[in-house]
Amino acid sequence: MVTVLRPAWAIAVLIWSTVANATEPVRQIGIYVQPYYEAARIPGAKPQVAVGKQYDDLLSSNRREDILAARDLVLAKPALVTPMTMMVLAIRLYDMGLRDDAVFWFYVAKERYIVMSQVLNVKAQGLAQADGAVRSFATLAGPTINGYAFCDLGKQKEQHAKAVQWVETNPYEVMFMASAPALPGDRADNAKRAIAAAKERAAKERAYFDDAKTREAYYVTRKQNEADVKFCWK
Repeated sequence: MVTVLRPAWAIAVLIWSTVANATEPVRQIGIYVQPYYEAARIPGAKPQVAVGKQYDDLLSSNRREDILAARDLVLAKPALVTPMTMMVLAIRLYDMGLRDDAVFWFYVAKERYIVMSQVLNVKAQGLAQADGAVRSFATLAGPTINGYAFCDLGKQKEQHAKAVQWVETNPYEVMFMASAPALPGDRADNAKRAIAAAKERAAKERAYFDDAKTREAYYVTRKQNEADVKFCWK
């Protein structure tokens, strides 16, 4: 068991090693990030989810149709959906074998949060819990979801670009609420700069892997780490 230290209100733990147990396919993401999510410790059991009443029952279900229903709820009314909800959605999509969807929503959650963090003061009381939780989700679930995402570099580039575009098209309305503590400057201008920075990061990532030597070295490393066995299963 590997523990990521956080304040008491945002405990994050890797329940079982989804990455270090090298040679078996990784079919579930076994983590918990309190108080939002705790993966089931027994095969077939339900995870514990606490991201919002309208999502909790659906996201804790082991039926694929319920996870897809949660996704559709997010798509229907995205303006106030928290990055934590999107992180849990990504994890549960992965657990259901819907790994392309998982990659997209993981990137959306990260980019929505990064943009928010450049508009709001995420270290302020009331937002610090979300800050610790999203970082914990990214740290613990990221290796598995990215492990799959980078099975196909072309698809990964498309998913990342699509996620950034979605975040731009569907701004997080919490950023513009007067009750939310903001960083200095105009909120809308800060959001635009954050989106521009997100696009630049995605472009740099694409350029990095477009280099033939970089790509070759990357695939050598994946082979050495048995990443394809763990993440690229059909």
